[in-house]
Formats: sequence, C-alpha cells, structure tokens
Amino acid sequence: MRNMCRTIARLAIFAGSLLLVTAAHAQSAAGAGTPTETKQATTAASFTTSATQAQPGVLYVRPTERLKLRNFAFDAVGPYPFVGAIGAAGIQQAYGTPREWGEGWDAYGVRVASNFGIALTTTTTRYALAEAFREDTLYYRCTCKGVLPRLSHALISTITARRGDDGHRDFSFAGLAAPYAGTMTAALGWYPSRYGPKDGFRMGNYNLLSQAAQNAALEFVYGGPHTLLGSMHIPGMSGKVGDTGSTP
Repeated sequence: MRNMCRTIARLAIFAGSLLLVTAAHAQSAAGAGTPTETKQATTAASFTTSATQAQPGVLYVRPTERLKLRNFAFDAVGPYPFVGAIGAAGIQQAYGTPREWGEGWDAYGVRVASNFGIALTTTTTRYALAEAFREDTLYYRCTCKGVLPRLSHALISTITARRGDDGHRDFSFAGLAAPYAGTMTAALGWYPSRYGPKDGFRMGNYNLLSQAAQNAALEFVYGGPHTLLGSMHIPGMSGKVGDTGSTP
C-alpha cells in the first residue's frame, strides 16, 4: 500500500510538473509577437473557425499549447478517469482481484486508487509521447452521420493521431504505448509481487479498450458547447473542428 501511494504521488508530481512546463510554454507563446501580429492572428483564427464550421472536416488547425494543457487536465483529473477508476474497482472488488488486497471498503479504496494511478500514468505518458513525436492526440468528434460511422471513428482514433499542418491521420505510437505503460507501471510498481510484465501486458489490453470506450463517450455524450464536457474538452467536444474520419 505504501509502495502504491509513493508511486502514485510521484506520478502526480510528474504530471503536475508537465502541466507547469506546458503552462509556462503556453504563456510564453501567448506573449510573443507584436500587437499587430496578435490582431492578425486573432483575425485569422476567427476566419479559420468560421470556415471550418462552414466546411466541417476540411480545414485543420493545430492545437495551441494552452489548449493541449486544458485537455491534459481534463483527461488526467476530469470526470472520466474518476468514473472509470470507481467502476473498474467495483468489478475488481466483485471478483476479488488482486486477492491479496482483500475485501471491504478499505480494499475497495485501494483498488480505486490503483486504477486512478493507472489512468494518470496512461494520460501522462500519452501526452508526453505526443509532444516528443509531434502528434496531436486530442479527440476530434466526427462530422459524419450514423451510429456505426461515428463508433468506427471513435475506435480508430484510439490508435491514430493527427500529424503535420494538414492534420492527416496516421498511426499513433503514443496512443498505443500509453495504455500498456500505465498497467505495466502498476504491475511492477504496486501490485502484489506475483504480478509481472505478462500481467502488465494483459491488463494493458483492457486499458486500451477502456481508452476506446472513453473516445466513444466523447463522441456520443455531448450536450453542447456550454456544458461541462463541451467547455472542458475542446476541440474534441466543442465541434468547432470536425473530422470526417478520413484523411484530408
């Protein structure tokens, strides 16, 4: 238990440090340029937003550091990781896994903390690798119609990301590696000693599926730009930048 708390605390500190570094970089970028350049950039952004709404899925604007910071905070400590941790802990409690953690409310709390630690590691790894490989792993809602096309878009977005100035979709190393990094950290860090890399990989498969489920929630659970999810997860939830699900 102490080992798990120490590891999760280190992860939280690392995630907080990443937030501070990204925030500083965003503030630096926001303060750069002359007033004329800032006005021109604002005008261009407004024009791009209007054009994107008129022609959804055609234009793409790379997210700013401030926007990525906002989405990282949403994905790390927003409603989805907490709900996911509570739900997964309930299933583990019902099946008694890991059995060494026992039963009762204390054991349930340990499982919730463990699952939240996995989610935090997954999110931090995904954003860190996305920065390193210059991937845009933010979720963009599909402008397509129909349940199956939108569901397919949500699933394929789990292991793909946008690249380049045109935002073309490509395989995402960050999207694939992050779920396994989260569970591998748990298996080797705070799970009982009988767990090893094989168990971390096995749990990573479930973590990857949960990432796909979260994308599906971002795709279908949407109440408008002024709701909590709409205001916190932009552009994925706002609908300002759409995605047809195909490469431009």
